[in-house]
Amino acid sequence: MRCVRLFLFAVVLVSGVGHATEAEPMPPHATFTLPSKALREERRINVYTPPGYGAAKGVRYPVLYMPDGGEQEDFPHVATTVDTAIRAGEMRPVILVGIENTERRRDMTGPTQVAADKEIAPRVGGSAAFRAFLRDELMPHVRRKYRVTDETAIIGESLAGLFIMETFFLQPGMFGTSIALSPSLWWNNEEWVRKAGERLKARPDLKATLYMASAGDDVASEAGRLAEVFRVDAPAGLKWKYEPRPDLRHANIYRSLEAKVLREAFAPASTKSVP
Repeated sequence: MRCVRLFLFAVVLVSGVGHATEAEPMPPHATFTLPSKALREERRINVYTPPGYGAAKGVRYPVLYMPDGGEQEDFPHVATTVDTAIRAGEMRPVILVGIENTERRRDMTGPTQVAADKEIAPRVGGSAAFRAFLRDELMPHVRRKYRVTDETAIIGESLAGLFIMETFFLQPGMFGTSIALSPSLWWNNEEWVRKAGERLKARPDLKATLYMASAGDDVASEAGRLAEVFRVDAPAGLKWKYEPRPDLRHANIYRSLEAKVLREAFAPASTKSVP
């Protein structure tokens, strides 16, 4: 089964399915570069601000962060989805911050003891440094540069979903809402499936929102087992939902679910619910 999943993972990466391989339409946005001491490199950041941001001088907005946030990655379709929903009145205005990749498989993965995991890239296991970049460098920069509230969320798929789940368990207060689509829960012998119970029990006061989904050809088994742990051990303050989608595939789950999930995560106050 592991070989099948690694083959699927490689096919998606090579084909570019699920990520933009050519320029596609996207709303107006700003782009800047940010030097990172944590990563020892410069990172390119794309920022979408909602309609009316410039004129609404005293208004502050929630922030949605996204790995895989380059203009040739997932930023165009997520920004378009967000902009469309805001203009239709189906979603509260938010600021979208996309982080373009340099070494994706380094940044999105934690350490592993599994030899097959280590074969996916020359360097893996750099998630702690990437998380430090987000927490200590990018998020403070966004707070200084843009009019934001304390409400934060993060969305990602596949290895980015793995990073989101790891961050949820290691630093659950970093994001108020975590959205992980087909997270690569097989990593390091299903580390976060195995450790979830003890992590949840250690945070009885946790207040956060978590949405997780799996497609029919990837991590439904691991995600289902993780959902069982949540059913038993989730603290009362955690709003969580697991959505198995056997009708979808790893290659299309992001674009298929993002509109629904983001509309629910940032629904107008009168209709707000767990995604």
